[in-house]
Amino acid sequence: MTALNSAALKQSKNFPFNFFVNMLDGGFFGMGLGFASFTTVVSLFVSNMTSSAILIGLIPAIHVMGWQLPQLFIAHRVSQQKRYKPMVMFFTLHERLPFLGLAIIAWFIPTIGPKIGLLLTFFCLVWQGLGGGFTANAWQAMIGKIIPGDRWGVFFGLQSAAGNLLSSVGAVIAGRVLENNPPSSGFAACFLLAVAAFVVSYVALGQTREERSAPVNLGIEPRVFWKDLRDLWRRDGNFRGFVGVRILAQLGTVGFAFYSVYVVHYYGVNEATAGILTGILLGIQTVASPLMGWLGDHWSHRGVMALGMLSAAVSAGVAWRAPSIGWFYLAYALAGIAYVATWPIALTMTLEFGEDHEKPAYIGLANTLIGPTAFIIPLLAGWLADAVGYPATFLATAVGAVVTVLMLSLMLHDPPKAGLVEG
Repeated sequence: MTALNSAALKQSKNFPFNFFVNMLDGGFFGMGLGFASFTTVVSLFVSNMTSSAILIGLIPAIHVMGWQLPQLFIAHRVSQQKRYKPMVMFFTLHERLPFLGLAIIAWFIPTIGPKIGLLLTFFCLVWQGLGGGFTANAWQAMIGKIIPGDRWGVFFGLQSAAGNLLSSVGAVIAGRVLENNPPSSGFAACFLLAVAAFVVSYVALGQTREERSAPVNLGIEPRVFWKDLRDLWRRDGNFRGFVGVRILAQLGTVGFAFYSVYVVHYYGVNEATAGILTGILLGIQTVASPLMGWLGDHWSHRGVMALGMLSAAVSAGVAWRAPSIGWFYLAYALAGIAYVATWPIALTMTLEFGEDHEKPAYIGLANTLIGPTAFIIPLLAGWLADAVGYPATFLATAVGAVVTVLMLSLMLHDPPKAGLVEG
């Protein structure tokens, strides 16, 4: 008990420092994703090699499924760690290095041609997605350990805000770079700028101070661990409902990935305008993330998620019926609020389920079980866009968001609020 109290005291003393360096990590990681946005830069890069909406829809599908699918399968290993940070630092390299590969591919596209370029691009996207997925469980467990439980919402909200603020800057710069350079060198420059931001992020993450503590599942064999997972799933109906909500939320936001391609190809706007629209989306996320995180900590993360999905429904409805490009400024702004509901708010809700020793299992289940639908739903959305048109995809998105709001309001209740997490 004395050792436990000592570790908890050290974690408490390290909290301000850890909060700061992880803000830097999130901020510069977000800047990297602004330079190489999956919804704008990568989508436009792929659209220069193919006109297939299905392949364009695969871009966010690969990213999301890659991030989610491995988390359950690495949960047992995560639960055996005295410190999570070494795992995080090793695996996160594999969600950063693929952007260097994309820069090389972009530069050599005139030589290798679009078919080989497309194949290599999707290899890098799969690599990047899986790198994030193998990082994610350990990273969430580390955050749950070094940040007090009653500040999770504020932390994730502010970190997301820092990421989105710098990401919006990166998106606007990326738009200018693409507008003023040939496609090959323009996209290569965007991906190299992303790599530079990821390096700064990695250095900041490496400064995290995490004390050693007893593994949460020391000595438990994999066979017993998997049996406990099944028991956990059967007994926690509210958690099963939460997983269902996260699946529906994918349907309620899937249309957002097609906004940039739609406005470029159907309204004829240039890449710089697309970058400004993405900057608006990220700017709204910057403002909304800490506010929604604080509101969730003090009121209800479930309620905040419902408000976010209501914004998703209106955003997709506006995109569906938009008579001119001007309406998409509103659609992007509302999509920014919706993205907060499906990222920092969903992360916080996941950590609210279960006791400390169950966190890796809950994190793994909450993400891996929605991985297959994260792949299938964007594919179906892309097929619908090819077969009927992008407005049909936007309408389906609006319907999915409305159903998600109803499920959050009528079939789910708030998990108990977390107290201070001991190290």
